[in-house]
Amino acid sequence: MAAGVSRKISAASARAHTRRPKQSTPFQLPSGLFKKILVAFFMGLLAWAYQAIQPPPPRICGSADGPPVTAPRDVVEDLGVYIVSFDRPGYGESDPNPKQTLKSMATDIEELADQLGLGSKFYVVGFSMGGQVIWTCLKYIPHRLAGATLIAPAVNFWWPGFPANLSEGAYNQQFPRDQWAYRIVHYTPWLTYWWNTQKWFPSSSVLAHSPAVLSRQDLELVRTKAGRPHEAQVRQQGDFESIHRDLIIGLGTWEFVPLDLDNPFPNNDGSVHLWQGDEDLLVPVTLQRYIAQRLPWIKYHEVSGSGHMFPFAAGMVDAMVKELLLGQNSEPQI
Repeated sequence: MAAGVSRKISAASARAHTRRPKQSTPFQLPSGLFKKILVAFFMGLLAWAYQAIQPPPPRICGSADGPPVTAPRDVVEDLGVYIVSFDRPGYGESDPNPKQTLKSMATDIEELADQLGLGSKFYVVGFSMGGQVIWTCLKYIPHRLAGATLIAPAVNFWWPGFPANLSEGAYNQQFPRDQWAYRIVHYTPWLTYWWNTQKWFPSSSVLAHSPAVLSRQDLELVRTKAGRPHEAQVRQQGDFESIHRDLIIGLGTWEFVPLDLDNPFPNNDGSVHLWQGDEDLLVPVTLQRYIAQRLPWIKYHEVSGSGHMFPFAAGMVDAMVKELLLGQNSEPQI
């Protein structure tokens, strides 16, 4: 009988054969450290978002880091009529006013007139977004006015008094990018700066200088009119304290309703005029027609075939001034 083979196995070798493969242990953060990192991440994200929506400080004219003061500070006399053109707060060389309101715009004009010694009564004229200043003058300082002219005045789609179908129809005629821009300004004004400076979505057509908002006549006037040498100075103190703040005030909730204003000249010792182009792509003519119907004491002038820039057409300024000061209707043929 064959003898068996005897084999000795060491204890270490036995343990090596019976030991289970060693499993890797996942890395674990010390207790509470993950929560702290998560909180720090979200705090950093919130800080970034807050900084992103904050407008930069205005570059105040005459300050150490701001543009120089170059415009004259006096009254221009032309043909026996004092013509005073001023920069609204934040524009040109006028100091910004973070506390600006509808009423403050009117009282600013009243104070300016008194400082310049323009007398107890004076005329006011406002074009486009400057039109909202004229509405405030008609509300808060009508006793100081000798007359007023609104030229293609910007309209707030959310003014009470507009029939819903009329205001909604006019709003829906705006370009989608502008509908969003107006909606942001009206409902979340604190996002106005961010929306008009971010690069993810298109901002306001006007702020983007899009030619799509210009009518046929507007495009012709832009091509033929002389250059604007001071254009760079208009918003040199920053967009937020100028055009953005104008948008916030103009499209915000007004403390009065322009459509409920009373006639400031019940004795016919003055007049109010509203001029509007019927092909204006920025300010809907349908809303201006309704305003003129609602306020019959306004003398409404609709310029056929004209867009938003019709005041720059030859003879238009002369016609509007003569109508306001002398009651002479000498509208030029455009």
